[in-house]
Amino acid sequence: MTEVGKEVLDSVSGSPERWTLRSPSVSVELLSLGCVVTSITTPDRDGQRADIVLGFEDLQCYLSNPRYFGAVVGRVANRIANGKFIIDGKEYKLATNNGPNALHGGLRGFDKAVWTCEPVTNGVRFRHISPDGDEGYPGNLKVSVTYTLEENSLSLQYHAVTDQTTPVNLTNHSYFNLAGQGTSDIYDHEVTISADAYLPVDDTMIPTGEVRCVENSFFDLRRPVVLGSRLKELPGPGFDHNFCLSLPGQPKLEKKCARVVHPGTGRVLEVSTTQPGVQFYTSNFLDGTLKGKCGASYPKHSAFCLETQNWPDAVNQPQFPSALLRPGEEYSHTTRYTFSLA
Repeated sequence: MTEVGKEVLDSVSGSPERWTLRSPSVSVELLSLGCVVTSITTPDRDGQRADIVLGFEDLQCYLSNPRYFGAVVGRVANRIANGKFIIDGKEYKLATNNGPNALHGGLRGFDKAVWTCEPVTNGVRFRHISPDGDEGYPGNLKVSVTYTLEENSLSLQYHAVTDQTTPVNLTNHSYFNLAGQGTSDIYDHEVTISADAYLPVDDTMIPTGEVRCVENSFFDLRRPVVLGSRLKELPGPGFDHNFCLSLPGQPKLEKKCARVVHPGTGRVLEVSTTQPGVQFYTSNFLDGTLKGKCGASYPKHSAFCLETQNWPDAVNQPQFPSALLRPGEEYSHTTRYTFSLA
């Protein structure tokens, strides 16, 4: 049985709550501010426990959280080209907060909201209402994200309903380093992603529209790859690409999509999801200026993200899986992180 605890943080704006989920093998700390995962602690093969996600010691830092450490991002995770889209003949314009594009829900996305909370069996459910016009998006959107910890698996269940057609694409933006947060890089991690295709991007990181086979490319991660050597070969600053887990029209079934092993500690992270894509990101834009937990500096390539989600810019690319939620429909997906030892 998972132990579930709560405390109110009166010293932080909005008085968010901190929730703790503890099983015999894993402990997780969460904030109602942005549904942030502030800590995941797991043992190595010698039984030594370490926190394996990046974040801040000072809770005030989560009010700005410029790199979205541990947060749920939305309404639409990832990038929307030129910060605009058309639904039923009407154009909607968003703030452009990532070069010419909109990123992760806008200037005050879901990561900046204080969500309401309620305990559930083995976890906690966070709820948020995004009003019509919020950050330029249409419709009143009711959202919930439920975190449950059962033994060594942390599950996230996302739900949303709307009263107007609107794009929705939610994900969690945790940064992992299986050697322990504050370790300088992830070059010794071995990564596997079960995807036969990926989305090439333009120079502003918007998908070109092509769905390209990974065969004979640097993006073929279907067998374990040592990350450091692959990053040296890969053109550009690193991975920040959508890997296609299913194609448009295929059923949304939960399946394993990624496995990461840290040989030095024996820690293993496996990810499964019902989503059609996973954005693999190697923290290319961290530069050491953000000071994290225990005074750690977080430089480039000091963590990786596996952001399970719909394909980026799907609202502008009709050949991609649809990102539109309509009245009477329910947005629903599950992602599961399982922690073990090799």
